[in-house]
Amino acid sequence: MSQRPTLTTEAGAPVSDNQHSQTAGPNGPVLLQDHHLLEKLARFNRERIPERVVHAVGSGAYGTFEVTQDLTRFTRMKVFSAPGKKTEAFLRFSTVAGSKGAPDTARDPRGFAVRFYTEDGNWDLVGNNTPVFFLRDGIKFPDFIHSQKYDPYTNCQEPDNVWDFFSHSPEATHQFTWLFGDRGIPATLRHMDGFGSHTFQWMNAKGERFWVKFHFKTDQGIRTLTTQEAEVVGGKDPQHHQRDLYQAIDRGEFPSWTLKVQVMPEADAANYRFNPFDLTKVWPHRDYPLMEVGKLTLNRNPENFFAEVEQAALDPAHFVPGIGPSPDRMLQARLFAYGDAHRYRVGINSTQLPVNSPKGVKGGARNYGRDGAMRFDGNGGRGPNYEPNSFNGPAQTDEAPGTGYAVSGLTGTFVHGKHAEDTDFVQAGALYRLMDEAAKARLVENISGSLAQVSREDIITRAIAHFRAADEEYGSRIATAVQQKRRAR
Repeated sequence: MSQRPTLTTEAGAPVSDNQHSQTAGPNGPVLLQDHHLLEKLARFNRERIPERVVHAVGSGAYGTFEVTQDLTRFTRMKVFSAPGKKTEAFLRFSTVAGSKGAPDTARDPRGFAVRFYTEDGNWDLVGNNTPVFFLRDGIKFPDFIHSQKYDPYTNCQEPDNVWDFFSHSPEATHQFTWLFGDRGIPATLRHMDGFGSHTFQWMNAKGERFWVKFHFKTDQGIRTLTTQEAEVVGGKDPQHHQRDLYQAIDRGEFPSWTLKVQVMPEADAANYRFNPFDLTKVWPHRDYPLMEVGKLTLNRNPENFFAEVEQAALDPAHFVPGIGPSPDRMLQARLFAYGDAHRYRVGINSTQLPVNSPKGVKGGARNYGRDGAMRFDGNGGRGPNYEPNSFNGPAQTDEAPGTGYAVSGLTGTFVHGKHAEDTDFVQAGALYRLMDEAAKARLVENISGSLAQVSREDIITRAIAHFRAADEEYGSRIATAVQQKRRAR
């Protein structure tokens, strides 16, 4: 039998007794000099870093992305440079509103955040399992999340708050139709699609620009849970989605998604029938068909959940040459908010952690960042921590990023609205009319079941008006169902 390694303190000193505290005699008080005891308790008190304000309930896994089609005519991103090219990836799934410990089967959008460890650095595509979102402007995001989180008085999620915010935010009608529809609760994380959701910018080797949307289509097929099924499944196992994912990978049933894109020539955006940078809208496939790019396969579970999933710090501002942002207002806000959240939660040196470090870059990240809490590498050694310098330190490439776009007009605050179909309701109504009768009935039941819990008639009236604006039948059916449920209470 091989000799077991020696237990040590944080400083590496051997621990002689991990079962008994030092005391003043066999029956006396514990001694303050027991450094091992104090160190052990102090570390335990600090094991939890602040949870994410949103997307706190998460799961993750590693995998590989393989290019299957040549799309170099649209982008010079090296990750897509040739069919057959493989890149290591990490994918974090999550729910949006729930705090740590909440069931992962809740009716809630799922985060679908993919990191590609490319040779040009980490590219993070931080999206959801829906192609749209509740808002089009990041300035409303804190208010939206506050309406979904625990009420300051009751400390519960309150239907009054959820629906009051919605009743004043008609742009959320499309996403509410997704959320309360059949795809609002996936059966497993393996059986749902993922989307970059935002519009991004691609640039090819010729310097030509395109607008692009990313779609991850599940190869396992779509499977969902009804509200009633989710209550049973989540009640029995609040970590059902987490357990299903890691067990499937352990069994060798590696889930995969086919990545497809929609590509819009740069010039089309100005005269498209609605604002193509509006996150509350999709681009119809008949206008811009899906084109296959490659396949993402998850084939390895993290060895340690905290180190590799809880500390994962994906950031939509992590671009690489060939891709950049668009004027999407929600995306623009997220370019700041995500990185700032990670600096607060995990620390200024979170990018050095193994899950966050740029694995695809030979020699790793090279910059002049120094010091800060928990700096655990050589901190740049004796090298200079300024630039430019005369000591052969990292220097700029002088290569233009090429992902700018033209802007014009005065600075100020402006409302979207220069396109023929810039309304909040057209696509929500179209989505409703695409559903079969059984799906429509479930949608109405889900919405009315929640809306009927609201205490104020004016909130209910405003909310139903949004659904009526999307489709008269849609709103009328919800109104009738809400009245019936309220009378039955």
